[in-house]
Amino acid sequence: MTASDRSASAKTPLDPLVPSRVWVLRGAFSAISIPAFILSAAFVGYAGLARETGLTLIETLAMTGLVWALPSIVVLTGALQSGMGMIPAAIAVALASVRLMPMTMALLPIIKVPGKTKTWQLLLASHFVAVTAWVFAMRNLPELPREARLPFFLGFGGALTGFVFCITGIAYLLVEQLPQVVAGALFLLTPIYFLCSLWGAARLGADKVALAVGLVLGPVFYVYFPGLDLLLTGVIGGTLAYVGSRFMRKGLLS
Repeated sequence: MTASDRSASAKTPLDPLVPSRVWVLRGAFSAISIPAFILSAAFVGYAGLARETGLTLIETLAMTGLVWALPSIVVLTGALQSGMGMIPAAIAVALASVRLMPMTMALLPIIKVPGKTKTWQLLLASHFVAVTAWVFAMRNLPELPREARLPFFLGFGGALTGFVFCITGIAYLLVEQLPQVVAGALFLLTPIYFLCSLWGAARLGADKVALAVGLVLGPVFYVYFPGLDLLLTGVIGGTLAYVGSRFMRKGLLS
């Protein structure tokens, strides 16, 4: 048992005896939050984009529920709009989603109970991994007993996905009544929320340095290397942040 597990158990000694379904419900109620409403507002903007692209309501809802991560959905929608073939579209979506792999690898050891958690449960939980759920999980799950983390996260992720799914459907039917400026502004709420959430959840100085470097390099690469801007920002900015933090740490220790 890790130090965080002992601390969580000390705070809530009866929590390990609570049935899993109770933790699922607690996680579902935790989804009623400001991040959920911000994410829903962003999907309202996406509903307008999907309707302008020519996607049907069923196609829009299928992409929302199955792809889930908003940037990947936007990439797929753009690929369909441009007439891109299935293979190039799949590659584009895969490149947009590869950022989720390290997030999933960081989360699964936290929610896994060695010797008890089944593979299909981890696969189900990995579907809900996106920035909103990941930031929430990394901030709150370590405070819970280990046996409660997976059902709590499944409840949170399922409720969040279901809520956004419904909002997207309603927005698709009503989006024509919204001014385009309002729909676009709602769509931009998500990156603003992501930035603030990641900054608040950053526990290491290197994380904040990486965010700051990305804010500087992102616009530069967008102007000079369009299409590769996100990739170059992540690779170069992350490397600079890592190397800089290592030198700073050595300087403090020496």
